Amino acid sequence: MEDLLPSGLLEVCLLVGAPRERVRALLQGTQRKPRSLDPEVLSVFVPPFISRDDVQVLHGGNNLNKSKRRSFRKKKERPKMENVKSVNGEQKAPDTEDVTVPKDIDLVALPQLCFPGGLYVTSESKEDHIHFLVFTDVCGNRTYGVVAQHYQPMQDGWISWSRQAHRESAQTGKVPVCFVPFAVCVISRYPYFNALKDCLSSLLVHLRPFKDLDVEEHIKEFAAKLFLIPSPPPGPLHLVFNMKPLQIIIPSREDPDSPIIDLDLHLPLLCFKPEQVLQIMTCILTEQRIVFFSSDWALLTLVAECFMLYLHPLQWQHTFVPILSRQMLDFVMAPTSFLMGCHIDHFDEVSTEAEDLILINIDNGDISHSKMAEEELEIPDVPAQAAETFIKRVESLQLHYDLELCHLRASTDLVELQTRRRAWQQKLNMEVQQTTLQLIVNIFKEVKDHLNYEHRVFNSEEFLKTRAIRDQPFYKKVLETYMFHSFLKARLNRKMDAFARLELSIQSEEDRFDLVFHTPRRLTMEKMASKRLTPEQKISRRMVMSLPNLQDIKLPEGPTRNSSLRRTGTGVVAVKMPSKSISTFKIPEIHFPLMFQCVHSYYTDFFNHLSKAINTSPPENSALLARYFYLRGLISLMQGKLLNALSDFQNLEKTDLRIFPTDLVRKIVETMPPSECLQADRKPELKRLISRVMEKQREVLKIDDHVKNFELPKTHMQLDDFVKRIQESGIVRDIDTIHRLFDALTVGQQKQIDPETFRDFYNYWKETEAEAQEVNLPPAVIEHLDKNECVYKLSCSVKTNCGVGKIALTQKRLFLLTEGGCPGYVQIAAFRDIEDVKSTTVAFLLLRIPTLRIKTLSKKAVFEANLKTECDLWYLIVKEMWAGKKMADDHKDPQYIQQALTNVLLMDAVVGALQSSKSIYAASKLSYFDRMKNEVPMMVPKTTSETLKHKINPSAGETFPQAIDVLLYTPGHLDPSERLGNAHPKLWCALNEGRVVVFDASTWSIQQHCFRMGRSKLTCMVMVEQSQVWIGSQDSIIYIINTHSMSCNKQLNDHRSDVTDIIVESRNGTPSEAYSSSLDGTVIAWNVSTLKVNRVFQLPCQNLTSIKLQNDQLWCCTRSCILVMSTHEFQLQMKIEHHLEDVCACFLGFQLFPERDEMWAFYSGSSDLYIWNTKDLSSTPEKIHLQDCSEITCMIRVKNQLWVGSSGKLQGKSKGKIYVVSAERRSVEKELVGHAAAVRALCSAEDRYVLSGSGKEEGKIAIWKAG
Repeated sequence: MEDLLPSGLLEVCLLVGAPRERVRALLQGTQRKPRSLDPEVLSVFVPPFISRDDVQVLHGGNNLNKSKRRSFRKKKERPKMENVKSVNGEQKAPDTEDVTVPKDIDLVALPQLCFPGGLYVTSESKEDHIHFLVFTDVCGNRTYGVVAQHYQPMQDGWISWSRQAHRESAQTGKVPVCFVPFAVCVISRYPYFNALKDCLSSLLVHLRPFKDLDVEEHIKEFAAKLFLIPSPPPGPLHLVFNMKPLQIIIPSREDPDSPIIDLDLHLPLLCFKPEQVLQIMTCILTEQRIVFFSSDWALLTLVAECFMLYLHPLQWQHTFVPILSRQMLDFVMAPTSFLMGCHIDHFDEVSTEAEDLILINIDNGDISHSKMAEEELEIPDVPAQAAETFIKRVESLQLHYDLELCHLRASTDLVELQTRRRAWQQKLNMEVQQTTLQLIVNIFKEVKDHLNYEHRVFNSEEFLKTRAIRDQPFYKKVLETYMFHSFLKARLNRKMDAFARLELSIQSEEDRFDLVFHTPRRLTMEKMASKRLTPEQKISRRMVMSLPNLQDIKLPEGPTRNSSLRRTGTGVVAVKMPSKSISTFKIPEIHFPLMFQCVHSYYTDFFNHLSKAINTSPPENSALLARYFYLRGLISLMQGKLLNALSDFQNLEKTDLRIFPTDLVRKIVETMPPSECLQADRKPELKRLISRVMEKQREVLKIDDHVKNFELPKTHMQLDDFVKRIQESGIVRDIDTIHRLFDALTVGQQKQIDPETFRDFYNYWKETEAEAQEVNLPPAVIEHLDKNECVYKLSCSVKTNCGVGKIALTQKRLFLLTEGGCPGYVQIAAFRDIEDVKSTTVAFLLLRIPTLRIKTLSKKAVFEANLKTECDLWYLIVKEMWAGKKMADDHKDPQYIQQALTNVLLMDAVVGALQSSKSIYAASKLSYFDRMKNEVPMMVPKTTSETLKHKINPSAGETFPQAIDVLLYTPGHLDPSERLGNAHPKLWCALNEGRVVVFDASTWSIQQHCFRMGRSKLTCMVMVEQSQVWIGSQDSIIYIINTHSMSCNKQLNDHRSDVTDIIVESRNGTPSEAYSSSLDGTVIAWNVSTLKVNRVFQLPCQNLTSIKLQNDQLWCCTRSCILVMSTHEFQLQMKIEHHLEDVCACFLGFQLFPERDEMWAFYSGSSDLYIWNTKDLSSTPEKIHLQDCSEITCMIRVKNQLWVGSSGKLQGKSKGKIYVVSAERRSVEKELVGHAAAVRALCSAEDRYVLSGSGKEEGKIAIWKAG
């Protein structure tokens, strides 16, 4: 069973020093100077220290020496079995099982690291000293060591750990005492530096009264105690235990992806100035060969570890040896990147012997290069804006604890002193973490703009071009490192780590809209104007997007508060995240002597304490409950109670899935004896747990981890290869648009594109993009434009009837940038005001000059511009933008104008790349909206136009539209613990393969781009309470989303078939019970607070598709009938069977109008609604036929209306139609044609708006005004 258990606090404990015989031999000399010995491992204490076999010892007395040994003594370089001794020093038969040492512990090198400066026998006592070690195996896994050195007096050949012996010998005038150093080394899988330091400090206090042979037993008990202490799971629970005279705290990591932090993170900030900290971080980020130096061995490891934590989530991939003993100095000659640490005494030797090293002196804060470097190393500066923000934040930190103590009373209690200091350190650590994480985000946040997720491509060349000139040397070096490559993998895998969470929290509205539209990058007027503002003016201005908005969906009234988000004058975001509350759990005392009975008693107490904590914790504190269940599962496993352990781990699915130990549970299942397997099979919840865990093992998905840098093609491309290359380049992702681009670039030739044409097109596109970034309009022009407008194209200087200047194109208008002494602004036309566009010629002397004429509705005068060779291109551009704007206005879909923008920029690039007589004809292939306007008049029916408010596209940026399976609107609320943005109403959209996109319903910008709930189709969503959204899936799981963290930490697994519907019952305005149904006819009633099953109902028939709750009655729709059951006894009260005898139809859905005693339903494949009188089910239902409807797909009730989604036909084309039916008049009030595909989902927004989602042919959401 020991092989199954995760590591405790201790992996192995060692006593290291010089054997007594060698010390005696050394003392026979007469020299008084310090005398050196080679350190050796004297004893190794390896868990487990007690086993069930030791129960037999209980009957033979309490003599600990009779129990099985788990330690050995060593006298030579490697521990051999013949050297194993018992505690009384007698020879003992070798027992290989008793002395098994973890294979990655090197007992030859370890003594040198325990005494890195050498082992010296001295004539004077020295203070106890503690330092820290880090070991890395070939797989990159790290193990940590904490070493306590203690000087023992030796007299008459005997070593005593008591200082009293030294004082007595001095009084009696005996032979002078010498002092021999010994070290106790604790090795752990976890970096609990402070905790293990405190433990060893307590041990040294306890060892003082003992003599040589008694010490080993005491160390063994110490090691056994640490072995019995579990490591806490990630989350808000720290463990506490007594190691008298100190109280030890074992901190947990913040989440499964975060590192354990049990050291003082501000130490480097005390040793170095902020600018030097940035230099060192740059050295690490650029993977230099780095050596730290200090006169304090402890500082070497702590400072190096701090820098590793500063870079999180980036991880150092190379050799990491923070302490080198004097025998290991040749390690610094390694040719590859490394980070090592040496004593300051070796500084000159290392700096002269090795080349190209970065030498960092912790003691005086100096950073230098090794002297033998042929060329001086150039360490680039951290990007200026990110560095400036970091320095300001560091300078604002309170780094000195003494300043914190000034206003506090003096404490007389050691535990209180400890607690006060820890609280201060924890707060400071969090501030340092936030500061360094913010630095990393500010450096790398724009990497995502140059990633292609589908093809896993990073366009490093374009990323570098967008960096400031002074910052490019930094990025050029960093982009070549292993660290950055691993960082890219995590971004492409959409890993939601600390970087992603902070990046999401500081996203601006402009960033969120970019997710919706993927517009080519240009400077907005806001950003252009900000270049001219002072830092103070920049802070006072706020970016506002002017896309259509539902202005009358407002936030509920709530308390006002300051936002936690602020912008610095440099434009780099500075964020202060709220601190999270931490709880502690006191581990029961471990009693000695070390026998099975004592250990059994400890586990029993531990289990009981955890059970009490579980029973007294409120259900809403699920995060804390999850940690208690996890720990209790571990304790049950320690006790050999496998079924109890599985039951506790099973509870994690309903409290916090993130800490579910999948591998551990699988090992438990694989090693369970047959008798316990049979017992598990008799318990349905355990049987399901085992089935899921073992199934996951068979379904392990191979994660694609490759990252490709974008390169221009070198061979001819057919259509499919061209599509892939264009998507990789980041120019455009939509496949239909790329197909049109392919036709444009292959006009008059074979249907393939040569590398030269692709290169010319790509370079022209990127050059145009770069030039547009440099456009700098004068303030007098900027004030005429909206804040979110961008200049996408400028003509050459031309003569017009409004003067000489350049024609400028934005997403909203054309204007003339007049030339002269003071450039001015002349409005040409807003695209929605254009009445006509013509390309003609005018006579000038003997020439005919191509001229563009634009007629607007608001002006009588026609604008004329002599565009000469540019005229034909501008004619295409203006017509396309005009048609796109008309489409956008008619369909209330701003994406049309963004698509038109992309089309005209592609036209421009095609003309620029081809440079031939056919280039204009080629560019016309991209006039998509203009051609649509001319070929098929896109008239939107008046009723549709008046009712439709807005359209959004959750599939923006995807290669294909995605079908919308489910929609859910959740109203806004203001929780003081959350950011202000979380108070906004949200629209949840379920796409294919379990993906969910969340929109901010106050601005229709994307709040959460995409997170995944399994890989099956999602079938239903409901807001159970303000902090929870439940999502049902065809994989039979109900996923529970925390609306604050926007993550899925819980799931319900009690259904055995597709989850089809979820409804919530509220009493006194509070959710009390939730009902979920599955296709196999099962209905489960859930306690919303505890997530426990209240009742399980099984219908007499299957194919259950939806449920409704009305007056303690559960209405269940199956394909063959609708059943009405009582919610308490679950007895059948009514049955409604379909009446279409001549048609093979089945029920698909229904709605209730209880105040009218009516039920409305529809059948599969039918275009009719049927209305039953619930008081007289024997009567024939009323029928309402829906004109031009092919099939009803969904429906919802909104006040006294029924909104019915369908697929239908319009002008011979498939359309998604919505029928608004009056329940009172039994008639269709409106027919709404807003989708180019069948309507698949409907939801209501507070009965004021209705939202509809369409199938995969279109994949858009329409927002309609209700009423």
